Amino acid sequence: MLEALEVREFRGDPDMEIAEIRYDSRMVRPGDMFVAVKGHALDGHDFVDDAVAKGAGAVVAQRLPSGFRGPAAIVVEDSRRALSRLAARFYGRPWENMTVVGVTGTNGKTTTSYLLESILGAAGFMPGVIGTIEYRFGGRCIPAAVTTPESLDLMRTLRWMADAGATHVVMEVSSHALDQGRIRDCPVDVAVFTNLSRDHLDYHGDMDSYFQAKSILFRGLGKERLNGRERAVVNLDDPRGSELAALARAPVFTYGLGPDCDLKAEAIRFDRRGLSAILDAPGGKFAVHSPLLGRYNVYNILAAAGAALCLGVDPEDVAEGVGRLEKVPGRLEPVKNARGLFILVDYAHTPDALLKALEAVRPLAKGRLITVFGCGGDRDRGKRKEMGLAAGQNSDLVSVTSDNPRTEEPHAIISQVEEGVSESGMAPLQDAESAGDGAGGYLVEPDRERAIHVAVAAAGPEDL
Repeated sequence: MLEALEVREFRGDPDMEIAEIRYDSRMVRPGDMFVAVKGHALDGHDFVDDAVAKGAGAVVAQRLPSGFRGPAAIVVEDSRRALSRLAARFYGRPWENMTVVGVTGTNGKTTTSYLLESILGAAGFMPGVIGTIEYRFGGRCIPAAVTTPESLDLMRTLRWMADAGATHVVMEVSSHALDQGRIRDCPVDVAVFTNLSRDHLDYHGDMDSYFQAKSILFRGLGKERLNGRERAVVNLDDPRGSELAALARAPVFTYGLGPDCDLKAEAIRFDRRGLSAILDAPGGKFAVHSPLLGRYNVYNILAAAGAALCLGVDPEDVAEGVGRLEKVPGRLEPVKNARGLFILVDYAHTPDALLKALEAVRPLAKGRLITVFGCGGDRDRGKRKEMGLAAGQNSDLVSVTSDNPRTEEPHAIISQVEEGVSESGMAPLQDAESAGDGAGGYLVEPDRERAIHVAVAAAGPEDL
């Protein structure tokens, strides 16, 4: 395993056997290798002594504690890079016998991944999925802690899927993962770009840095696979689509609604039962029908279909797979209820995602469009007012509430959201009782459960 590293200093027996690799000192068992990685909030180098006390047989770090008296030690320039290389070697490069598709973008990653999984299944393949909701293959599901796992966890997951018979893996790739090199040693065959809008600026700082992080997936194509199958599937309708396509180190396949796209959608129809469209592909046109709601899901279908076509899937299987996917958890997901109301739950957590979700369902609301939402804590504060503005401008009744404040004060977050709702021109309502009988305006209810209850109680049969 030492061959995978650029070693600055080595102490100990180079032939010792390692039971497992860990980057969390709390998980260390006797005989494990502990890799000290500096994180966003904590630094693994502060826990080297803890790992040694628990029996770590080897330590990989950029620096060792003063007076280190531990077992084998490997000093490297970049321990996060070392972790990725060690993980790939330890788990036997599990991606080598599978086709890997990486999906990145601000919004649409999960739905695009689920659509592609369904399409590949319809074509007779055995796909696994790694993403925001869960890591899933063959009936086994692991709840996701993060969208894209740390390199060690990723390689462990890929090894499980490969050993269980997966032919393909569809993986959501976050900007954090790309910036931190989590998939650096997991080359992809097809990279898919959905769109780019404001998100994670608390981490990246500005939109250009955010874009550069996303582009890593495309700039890395063809560096290791070298099998001639690599493709970049890019949304050409997105303002940054052309720029990203120019950076890709593989042939580019574009999609969108414009005439210059390789894959286009036309004759688009929407209703409460879903959508239909004709897809115009290089090999000819074919129809798709989907239970998914909203215009933006046309783009998700195009992204998944484009990736599938690049992998050689027949259009008939593309159409079959699109039609099979009835819903995606938390993505305009219908909620059954005793009153027969049209209630949808959506994950929208960015201004653009919320705007697109509201625009998608507005034509489906025969009466009022009622929106209940909040913003999470310890995340980009600048998007809160923008999300409030989007809700106020595109809803008839808004209930502003709390949504996982983490370490922040809920009322402070709500106040920032309310500023945007108020700026939209929407007037505050006096109390919950005044939200019924077709009233418009907004309420503030910090208790999320009560906010939902108030909105449902106020809704009429024609409202959404």
